[in-house]
Formats: sequence, C-alpha cells, structure tokens
Amino acid sequence: MTLRSTLRYVLGRLAGAAVLLVVYSFGIYSLLALAPGDPVRLLLGNLPATPETMDAIRARYNLDDPFFVQYWNWLTDALHLDLGQSVLTGQDVSSAIMERAGVTVQLGLLTFLITMGLGIPLGMLAGLRRGRFADRLVSQLAMFSVSAPSFAVGILLIIVFAGQLNWLPSIGAGEGGADRFRHLVLPAVALSTATIALVVRYTRTAVIEVAGQDYIIAARARGVKPSRLLFNYVLRNSLVPVITAAGVVLSFVMVGAVVVEATFALPGLGSLLVSAVQQKDLPIVQGVTLVIAATVFLINLVTDLAYLAVDPRIAVDGASR
Repeated sequence: MTLRSTLRYVLGRLAGAAVLLVVYSFGIYSLLALAPGDPVRLLLGNLPATPETMDAIRARYNLDDPFFVQYWNWLTDALHLDLGQSVLTGQDVSSAIMERAGVTVQLGLLTFLITMGLGIPLGMLAGLRRGRFADRLVSQLAMFSVSAPSFAVGILLIIVFAGQLNWLPSIGAGEGGADRFRHLVLPAVALSTATIALVVRYTRTAVIEVAGQDYIIAARARGVKPSRLLFNYVLRNSLVPVITAAGVVLSFVMVGAVVVEATFALPGLGSLLVSAVQQKDLPIVQGVTLVIAATVFLINLVTDLAYLAVDPRIAVDGASR
C-alpha cells in the first residue's frame, strides 16, 4: 500500500470515527436527559429553591432551550475542545479529565505489559505443546481467569497481599515513581486476569495454525535452529492475531478501569465517571464517556495500521478496496 492510499485509508477511518462519535455522544446525551431527577435541583445545592433562583439557573445553563438546541450547543462547544464545567465543583471538564487521565494511562500500560508479557509466552507454550500436559494446564488456567470478575479478583488480592501479607498497598495511587508503581501492581493484576486469557487463546490458535504449515516443516527439515524457528518463523507469522488481541486488551482496559479503579480507590477516569454518575454531574459523565469512546476508536485505528505494517497481503487487500 502506497503512502497516498494509506493516508486516504486513515482519513476515511477518522471520518467514520467522527460520525460514530457524534452518534455515540447524542445517545449518551439523550440517556442523561431521560434520567430521573431535575438537574436544577442538583445545581441549587444548599440554596433555597425559590422560583427566582430556579429561573436564574435555567437561564444560566440554557435548560429552557429545546433538547436538540441544548445538544447542538454542547456539540459545538465540544468541537472547540470545550466540554463544559462540572455542575458540582465548577471545574472545567477538560481540566478534570487531564488531572485523572495520568493514573488511568499508567494503569492501562502496566496492565498491557503484564497481559502481553504473560499471555504470549503461555499461548506459545500451549500451542507448541498441543494436546500435552502443558497445553491442558494453560488452557484450564485461562478458562479460570476469564471467568473471574475483575472486582472479585481485586478484593481477593487486597485481602491476601495487602491485608494478610502486607506486601503491597490496597488503595490510592501513591506519590509517583516507585510508590506509584507499588500502588498500581494489584489493580493491574486484577485487570489483567481476563485479558491474559484472551491473549493466550489468540496466540495458541495462531501458533497451532502456523506450526502446521509446510514452510515450518521444511525449515525444521533443513535443520533450522529451534530458537530461530520459533521467533523468525512461528512468532513472526502469528503476529496478526496477536495484534488483534493487543487491540482488544487496550480497549478492554479503558472500560474495565471503571470497576477496578473504584475497587482500589484510584483517582483515575473510571472513579471520576462513577462519582459523576452517582452525583448526576452530567457534563463530567458526558465528557469522560466521550474521551473513552474516542480512545477506543483510536486504538482500533492503530491496530488496523499495525495489520498493514505486519502483513503485506492485508495492505494489498486494503489498497484494492
């Protein structure tokens, strides 16, 4: 695929993602508008609910406008990177998201490293030892891990490693550096339990398929060293399914962080979203969900571009389309 066709492909995907984000934001905005409760009462706080005060709040936040006008005003502001202000604290939504995004990104990266660092070797071991004890053991462990909810695993980890053994902290994000790493270990392990199983299954299936190809058998017959055969032939030609698993893992981390951050009291985007939903802070809910959706779309785009870089046949197909 040429640079021009690749650029055209990327622009097409970005245009499609923009349309989907508008549809997604409209759906979230509609659901929030249909939620029970009067936003004016929430905005009043401890102020007396006099008719004059309520009318002033409606005028300030344009709550008297028709629904589609309210959404259009929000959308035009969002296109200028203005996501509004929190109805509880008055803080800009963009600033609140930036303050919390660092913890979520660090948690996601650590979870990704744990997942890929354990999932790929275990998947390759199971694929190369198909039908043997190692394959059965890894498959059973993967089935067990994918069945365990992240919050339940998190609670178990807190009881064992923070409560009984006192090895790692159980709540909070730490002060940065090594302390931040220690605070994120247990949440990352809890979040990676299901994703490790996913990577193991993808890698195992890919290795089994590649190991049975004629060129692998011919390379083995020519006396190619096992290490070279493993990394240069088997793993290299199994990358496309592994990249698929990596994209799914990153998308899952963005969604799963909501539960795990609440379990470990981490000040990330997930806990910000949970508290905003509980307190009906609608601008925060709308802003955080929009950022998460945009991140998932971006991850999918990067995954597709990785396909084009790894497998030239996919690039030819994409160019032909």
